[in-house]
Amino acid sequence: MKQSVITKWIMAVRPRTLPASVCPVIAAGAYGWYFGSFNLPIVVICLIFALLAQSAANMANDYFDFKSGADNDDRVGPRRMVASGDIAPQQVLMATIGVLTVACAIGCILIYLRGWELLPIGIIIALFAVAYSAGPYPLAYHGLGDIAVVLFFGFAALGLTYYVMAGNVNGYVWLGCLAFGGLIENILLVNNYRDADNDAQVGKRTTVVMFGRRWVIPLYFAHGVIAIACVAAIDWRLIVFFVPYLLLHIATTRKMTRRSGAELNPVLGETARNLLLFTLTLVAGLAVLK
Repeated sequence: MKQSVITKWIMAVRPRTLPASVCPVIAAGAYGWYFGSFNLPIVVICLIFALLAQSAANMANDYFDFKSGADNDDRVGPRRMVASGDIAPQQVLMATIGVLTVACAIGCILIYLRGWELLPIGIIIALFAVAYSAGPYPLAYHGLGDIAVVLFFGFAALGLTYYVMAGNVNGYVWLGCLAFGGLIENILLVNNYRDADNDAQVGKRTTVVMFGRRWVIPLYFAHGVIAIACVAAIDWRLIVFFVPYLLLHIATTRKMTRRSGAELNPVLGETARNLLLFTLTLVAGLAVLK
């Protein structure tokens, strides 16, 4: 079935991965509400900024992985728009620049609200969005993709949103940043676990290529358990709320042990789903226990 132009562009921004930017911002709002510093307009602005920045990063990844040869006929992941010929490379590059520009403009509102100290952070975030897969030293190609994801989605998205609301970041929020950084890294772990053979062939040195597959599944599972412990530090009764999430996390981890190649694509979606459930559980738990 022929895809429409709109469908192709929606696929270019990889909507299944967007919970990675939505969830930490929502979590920051929940922390802000719990600690008495919630500000809805700021949460909305941060949410738009995060979505645009991730969309730009995803499109940049689509373009530069094609240019480097990482997206080739042997790849078993979801369809990529440039490599498949669905969208011209130059169009994706121009869209990346345009979306990132709009994200930066939105970010300027946050600078106005909180101060110029946010400017260097905003510049770093913009650079990370492109440097993940482009530039003279693309992070994803040198074993630094995992660190970039934890910093970008965990500490920047959650921590920065909370900071703009409250003017500070307390210890519980820092633990929340660590929790969400690990959970979102799980999305990358599934992706790199699936693509390890092809990545090795094209010279993309992800951590899975560098250190092998054996450690991925234990780390994937540990991220879920550690995340529960981090957010439950506020009130250990929160653990009870996370039982459904933990059961799904265990089920998804078991699927990783039994699948390979394209069979892991649904696991990628389930990992994003689990992240969303974790976030909603945190919101509900904090609302009940406050």
